[in-house]
Amino acid sequence: MAPASLETYQTELIEHAIQSPYFFNAGLLCTGPILAALSTAYAQTVATALSSPSPLPEFDVLFGPAYKGIPFASTTALVLYTKHNIAVGFAYDRKEAKDHGEGGKMVGVDVKGKKVLILDDVMTSGKAVRGSIELVRAHGGEVIGVVQALNREEVGQDGVSSTVKEIEGLIGEGRVLSILRMRELMVWLEKDGQTENLEKMRAYWNQYGLKETSG
Repeated sequence: MAPASLETYQTELIEHAIQSPYFFNAGLLCTGPILAALSTAYAQTVATALSSPSPLPEFDVLFGPAYKGIPFASTTALVLYTKHNIAVGFAYDRKEAKDHGEGGKMVGVDVKGKKVLILDDVMTSGKAVRGSIELVRAHGGEVIGVVQALNREEVGQDGVSSTVKEIEGLIGEGRVLSILRMRELMVWLEKDGQTENLEKMRAYWNQYGLKETSG
């Protein structure tokens, strides 16, 4: 049974994604039920943030980094519209630029002159999301935020602050959101009696986790 502090969309995401041996391994998030849970959770997180006391700025485009982020962006754009009446476009990149047809590295809505929200699964070092920020900016877009599925609450590249705080240094304070945090996942695992998975996550937290802040 999930802790009362978690919302329904959060517990549903955990219950679907925990089926994989490595939580939020994006390569395993590839079934209809899991994508439905994930896109619902992304969309609810975004909708809540847009109407919060310190709101996320309105945006035009969801960006999903290739390749794992492509279904995240497309299905979340769909749910934002059908469940929250929020109409946005989506875009993604190619690993290699295409030299024929429409060409280029970017596919979908043109981000030039647009406000862009990046979707990610997790940040470890933050290298991948930094690359996405640079790519969107190089194509004339303004990154107004990042939403990740799981905040591992890890020490960043500087060995002192969190990866989240480092990314917020690039796009603005409070602009990195998460559906779930590592500590919430561990509470759920404990209440659900998943001792083996809990011990693995505690070991991971002890080695890499940022203990002094919730950032």
